[in-house]
Amino acid sequence: MALSPTHAFGQIIGNVIEAAVYEPLKAVADEFGLYLDQKRPRKARNNKAKVSWIDGRGNSHDLDYVMEEGGTEEVIGNPRAFIEIAWRRYTKHSKNKAQEIEGAVGHLRSRYHEYSPLLGAVLSGEFTAPSLAQLRSHGFTLLYFPYKSVIAAFSSVGIDASFDEKSADQDVLTKVEQYKALSSEQHATLIETLRETHRDDISNFVASLRVVLGRQVEFVLVAPLHGSSIEMTSVEEAISFIEGYDESQPSGKFVKYVLVVRYNNGAKVDGEFPSKAEAVEFLRRMM
Repeated sequence: MALSPTHAFGQIIGNVIEAAVYEPLKAVADEFGLYLDQKRPRKARNNKAKVSWIDGRGNSHDLDYVMEEGGTEEVIGNPRAFIEIAWRRYTKHSKNKAQEIEGAVGHLRSRYHEYSPLLGAVLSGEFTAPSLAQLRSHGFTLLYFPYKSVIAAFSSVGIDASFDEKSADQDVLTKVEQYKALSSEQHATLIETLRETHRDDISNFVASLRVVLGRQVEFVLVAPLHGSSIEMTSVEEAISFIEGYDESQPSGKFVKYVLVVRYNNGAKVDGEFPSKAEAVEFLRRMM
Protein backbone atom coordinates (compact mmCIF):
# COMPACT_ATOMS: atom_id res chain seq x y z
CA MET A 1 0.00 0.00 0.00
CA ALA A 2 1.34 3.42 -0.96
CA LEU A 3 2.16 5.82 1.85
CA SER A 4 -0.01 8.87 2.33
CA PRO A 5 1.76 12.13 1.40
CA THR A 6 1.84 13.14 5.08
CA HIS A 7 3.43 9.84 6.11
CA ALA A 8 5.90 10.01 3.23
CA PHE A 9 6.95 13.54 4.15
CA GLY A 10 7.32 12.50 7.79
CA GLN A 11 9.72 9.76 6.69
CA ILE A 12 11.68 12.33 4.69
CA ILE A 13 12.05 14.51 7.78
CA GLY A 14 13.15 11.49 9.81
CA ASN A 15 15.78 10.65 7.18
CA VAL A 16 17.07 14.23 7.25
CA ILE A 17 17.43 14.10 11.05
CA GLU A 18 19.20 10.74 10.77
CA ALA A 19 21.63 12.19 8.22
CA ALA A 20 22.22 15.30 10.35
CA VAL A 21 23.54 13.28 13.30
CA TYR A 22 25.51 10.69 11.31
CA GLU A 23 28.81 12.57 11.08
CA PRO A 24 28.91 13.58 14.78
CA LEU A 25 28.12 9.99 15.80
CA LYS A 26 30.66 8.53 13.37
CA ALA A 27 33.36 10.85 14.71
CA VAL A 28 32.73 9.67 18.28
CA ALA A 29 32.60 6.01 17.24
CA ASP A 30 35.93 6.36 15.42
CA GLU A 31 37.46 8.15 18.41
CA PHE A 32 36.72 5.17 20.65
CA GLY A 33 37.36 2.46 18.07
CA LEU A 34 33.71 1.45 17.84
CA TYR A 35 31.64 0.23 14.90
CA LEU A 36 28.69 2.50 14.09
CA ASP A 37 25.82 0.43 12.74
CA GLN A 38 22.95 2.00 10.84
CA LYS A 39 20.14 0.96 8.53
CA ARG A 40 21.83 -0.57 5.49
CA PRO A 41 22.72 -4.06 4.25
CA ARG A 42 25.41 -5.65 6.45
CA LYS A 43 27.09 -9.03 6.09
CA ALA A 44 26.86 -9.72 9.83
CA ARG A 45 23.05 -9.89 9.52
CA ASN A 46 22.88 -11.71 6.18
CA ASN A 47 22.79 -8.39 4.29
CA LYS A 48 19.53 -7.35 5.93
CA ALA A 49 19.11 -3.58 6.18
CA LYS A 50 17.32 -3.27 9.52
CA VAL A 51 19.31 -2.76 12.71
CA SER A 52 17.50 -5.16 15.06
CA TRP A 53 18.41 -6.32 18.56
CA ILE A 54 16.69 -8.95 20.72
CA ASP A 55 15.71 -8.21 24.31
CA GLY A 56 15.70 -10.66 27.21
CA ARG A 57 12.14 -11.72 26.39
CA GLY A 58 12.97 -12.65 22.82
CA ASN A 59 11.36 -9.56 21.29
CA SER A 60 13.06 -7.81 18.37
CA HIS A 61 13.51 -4.03 18.38
CA ASP A 62 14.55 -1.93 15.38
CA LEU A 63 16.99 0.92 16.01
CA ASP A 64 18.54 3.72 13.98
CA TYR A 65 22.10 3.67 15.31
CA VAL A 66 24.07 1.29 17.52
CA MET A 67 27.69 1.69 18.57
CA GLU A 68 29.39 -1.68 18.93
CA GLU A 69 32.62 -2.64 20.64
CA GLY A 70 34.39 -5.29 18.56
CA GLY A 71 31.88 -4.97 15.74
CA THR A 72 32.88 -5.27 12.09
CA GLU A 73 31.09 -5.59 8.78
CA GLU A 74 31.04 -9.36 9.37
CA VAL A 75 30.68 -9.57 13.18
CA ILE A 76 28.08 -8.14 15.57
CA GLY A 77 29.89 -6.53 18.50
CA ASN A 78 28.87 -5.69 22.06
CA PRO A 79 26.47 -2.72 22.34
CA ARG A 80 27.88 0.46 23.90
CA ALA A 81 25.13 2.83 22.75
CA PHE A 82 21.56 2.37 21.50
CA ILE A 83 20.24 5.45 19.69
CA GLU A 84 16.68 5.89 18.44
CA ILE A 85 15.43 8.67 16.14
CA ALA A 86 11.81 9.82 16.15
CA TRP A 87 9.72 12.53 14.48
CA ARG A 88 6.29 13.57 15.71
CA ARG A 89 4.26 16.39 14.19
CA TYR A 90 1.74 16.76 17.00
CA THR A 91 2.22 16.97 20.76
CA LYS A 92 -0.78 14.68 21.30
CA HIS A 93 1.35 11.80 19.97
CA SER A 94 4.55 12.66 21.82
CA LYS A 95 3.79 10.93 25.13
CA ASN A 96 2.95 7.63 23.43
CA LYS A 97 6.12 7.82 21.35
CA ALA A 98 8.22 8.54 24.43
CA GLN A 99 6.70 5.52 26.17
CA GLU A 100 7.31 3.39 23.09
CA ILE A 101 11.00 4.38 22.97
CA GLU A 102 11.46 3.88 26.70
CA GLY A 103 9.83 0.46 26.61
CA ALA A 104 11.74 -0.86 23.61
CA VAL A 105 15.21 0.53 24.29
CA GLY A 106 14.77 0.08 28.04
CA HIS A 107 14.29 -3.67 27.57
CA LEU A 108 17.51 -3.77 25.55
CA ARG A 109 19.36 -2.01 28.39
CA SER A 110 18.20 -4.76 30.77
CA ARG A 111 19.27 -7.51 28.36
CA TYR A 112 22.75 -6.06 27.79
CA HIS A 113 23.23 -4.47 31.22
CA GLU A 114 26.78 -5.82 31.61
CA TYR A 115 27.92 -3.40 28.89
CA SER A 116 26.05 -0.51 30.54
CA PRO A 117 25.11 0.94 27.12
CA LEU A 118 24.13 4.56 26.70
CA LEU A 119 20.49 5.07 25.77
CA GLY A 120 20.07 7.93 23.32
CA ALA A 121 17.06 9.47 21.61
CA VAL A 122 17.21 12.05 18.82
CA LEU A 123 13.77 13.65 18.66
CA SER A 124 12.29 16.15 16.23
CA GLY A 125 8.98 17.91 15.77
CA GLU A 126 6.54 18.53 18.61
CA PHE A 127 7.36 16.85 21.93
CA THR A 128 5.95 18.11 25.22
CA ALA A 129 8.20 18.96 28.16
CA PRO A 130 6.70 16.09 30.23
CA SER A 131 7.44 13.57 27.46
CA LEU A 132 11.07 14.73 27.31
CA ALA A 133 11.31 14.64 31.10
CA GLN A 134 9.91 11.11 31.08
CA LEU A 135 12.72 9.87 28.85
CA ARG A 136 15.39 11.69 30.85
CA SER A 137 14.04 10.17 34.06
CA HIS A 138 14.62 6.72 32.56
CA GLY A 139 18.26 7.49 31.83
CA PHE A 140 18.01 8.65 28.21
CA THR A 141 20.38 11.22 26.78
CA LEU A 142 18.36 13.47 24.45
CA LEU A 143 19.00 15.59 21.38
CA TYR A 144 15.92 17.58 20.34
CA PHE A 145 15.22 19.42 17.07
CA PRO A 146 11.96 21.39 17.60
CA TYR A 147 9.40 21.71 14.81
CA LYS A 148 10.35 25.33 14.11
CA SER A 149 13.99 24.31 13.56
CA VAL A 150 12.95 21.67 11.03
CA ILE A 151 10.79 24.22 9.19
CA ALA A 152 13.67 26.73 9.11
CA ALA A 153 16.12 24.14 7.77
CA PHE A 154 13.81 23.14 4.90
CA SER A 155 13.16 26.81 4.19
CA SER A 156 16.90 27.24 3.53
CA VAL A 157 16.44 25.17 0.35
CA GLY A 158 13.14 26.73 -0.66
CA ILE A 159 10.71 24.19 0.80
CA ASP A 160 7.84 25.21 3.06
CA ALA A 161 7.76 22.13 5.29
CA SER A 162 4.89 23.30 7.50
CA PHE A 163 1.68 21.27 7.50
CA ASP A 164 -1.12 20.28 9.84
CA GLU A 165 -4.17 18.05 9.96
CA LYS A 166 -6.05 20.41 7.65
CA SER A 167 -3.39 20.34 4.92
CA ALA A 168 -4.57 18.89 1.61
CA ASP A 169 -2.79 15.74 0.42
CA GLN A 170 -1.81 17.50 -2.80
CA ASP A 171 -0.11 20.31 -0.87
CA VAL A 172 1.95 17.83 1.15
CA LEU A 173 2.69 15.79 -1.98
CA THR A 174 4.16 18.95 -3.52
CA LYS A 175 6.58 19.16 -0.59
CA VAL A 176 7.59 15.53 -1.14
CA GLU A 177 8.24 16.19 -4.83
CA GLN A 178 10.21 19.36 -4.05
CA TYR A 179 12.44 17.39 -1.70
CA LYS A 180 13.04 14.65 -4.27
CA ALA A 181 14.08 17.33 -6.77
CA LEU A 182 16.83 18.76 -4.52
CA SER A 183 20.40 18.60 -5.78
CA SER A 184 23.15 16.98 -3.70
CA GLU A 185 24.38 20.48 -2.81
CA GLN A 186 20.93 21.44 -1.56
CA HIS A 187 20.74 18.25 0.50
CA ALA A 188 24.04 19.21 2.13
CA THR A 189 22.76 22.75 2.80
CA LEU A 190 19.61 21.41 4.44
CA ILE A 191 21.54 19.12 6.77
CA GLU A 192 24.22 21.69 7.60
CA THR A 193 21.58 24.33 8.40
CA LEU A 194 20.00 21.96 10.91
CA ARG A 195 23.38 21.14 12.46
CA GLU A 196 24.42 24.78 12.69
CA THR A 197 21.14 25.79 14.35
CA HIS A 198 21.69 23.18 17.06
CA ARG A 199 25.47 23.09 17.20
CA ASP A 200 25.55 23.49 21.00
CA ASP A 201 22.87 20.82 21.51
CA ILE A 202 24.76 18.38 19.29
CA SER A 203 27.99 19.15 21.17
CA ASN A 204 26.30 18.43 24.51
CA PHE A 205 24.86 15.17 23.17
CA VAL A 206 28.27 14.11 21.89
CA ALA A 207 29.86 15.06 25.22
CA SER A 208 27.43 12.76 27.02
CA LEU A 209 28.40 9.96 24.65
CA ARG A 210 32.07 10.54 25.41
CA VAL A 211 31.46 10.34 29.16
CA VAL A 212 29.88 6.89 28.83
CA LEU A 213 32.20 5.53 26.15
CA GLY A 214 35.32 6.86 27.88
CA ARG A 215 34.50 5.45 31.29
CA GLN A 216 37.09 3.42 33.17
CA VAL A 217 36.67 0.74 35.81
CA GLU A 218 37.15 2.36 39.21
CA PHE A 219 36.92 -0.87 41.17
CA VAL A 220 35.48 -4.38 41.05
CA LEU A 221 33.94 -5.78 44.21
CA VAL A 222 34.05 -9.58 44.44
CA ALA A 223 32.12 -11.22 47.27
CA PRO A 224 32.09 -15.02 47.51
CA LEU A 225 28.93 -15.47 49.55
CA HIS A 226 30.69 -17.62 52.17
CA GLY A 227 33.69 -15.29 52.34
CA SER A 228 34.51 -11.63 52.86
CA SER A 229 34.31 -8.95 50.16
CA ILE A 230 37.54 -8.03 48.42
CA GLU A 231 37.85 -4.83 46.39
CA MET A 232 39.79 -5.09 43.11
CA THR A 233 41.21 -2.27 41.00
CA SER A 234 40.61 -3.88 37.59
CA VAL A 235 38.59 -6.50 35.74
CA GLU A 236 41.77 -8.51 35.11
CA GLU A 237 42.56 -8.61 38.84
CA ALA A 238 39.01 -9.74 39.60
CA ILE A 239 39.27 -12.57 37.06
CA SER A 240 42.60 -13.68 38.53
CA PHE A 241 41.11 -13.73 42.04
CA ILE A 242 38.08 -15.77 40.98
CA GLU A 243 40.11 -18.29 39.00
CA GLY A 244 42.43 -18.84 41.97
CA TYR A 245 39.79 -18.80 44.68
CA ASP A 246 39.44 -22.00 46.72
CA GLU A 247 35.72 -22.58 46.96
CA SER A 248 36.27 -25.48 49.38
CA GLN A 249 37.95 -23.39 52.09
CA PRO A 250 36.39 -23.94 55.55
CA SER A 251 34.33 -20.76 55.78
CA GLY A 252 30.92 -22.26 55.14
CA LYS A 253 29.30 -23.77 52.09
CA PHE A 254 29.92 -21.83 48.88
CA VAL A 255 26.72 -20.31 47.48
CA LYS A 256 27.59 -17.79 44.76
CA TYR A 257 29.78 -14.89 43.67
CA VAL A 258 28.40 -11.39 44.00
CA LEU A 259 30.11 -8.93 41.64
CA VAL A 260 29.87 -5.15 41.54
CA VAL A 261 31.73 -3.17 38.86
CA ARG A 262 31.90 0.57 39.53
CA TYR A 263 32.97 3.03 36.81
CA ASN A 264 34.54 6.45 37.23
CA ASN A 265 31.44 8.15 35.79
CA GLY A 266 29.26 6.76 38.57
CA ALA A 267 27.73 3.91 36.54
CA LYS A 268 27.43 0.54 38.26
CA VAL A 269 26.89 -2.98 36.93
CA ASP A 270 26.33 -5.92 39.25
CA GLY A 271 25.41 -9.57 39.10
CA GLU A 272 25.23 -12.79 41.11
CA PHE A 273 26.66 -16.05 39.75
CA PRO A 274 26.64 -19.61 41.15
CA SER A 275 29.85 -20.71 39.40
CA LYS A 276 33.34 -19.48 38.50
CA ALA A 277 32.68 -19.90 34.79
CA GLU A 278 29.62 -17.66 34.82
CA ALA A 279 31.29 -15.00 36.97
CA VAL A 280 34.39 -14.91 34.78
CA GLU A 281 32.31 -14.80 31.58
CA PHE A 282 30.35 -11.85 32.97
CA LEU A 283 33.59 -9.95 33.63
CA ARG A 284 35.25 -10.91 30.35
CA ARG A 285 32.38 -9.29 28.47
CA MET A 286 33.46 -5.97 30.00
CA MET A 287 37.07 -6.17 28.80
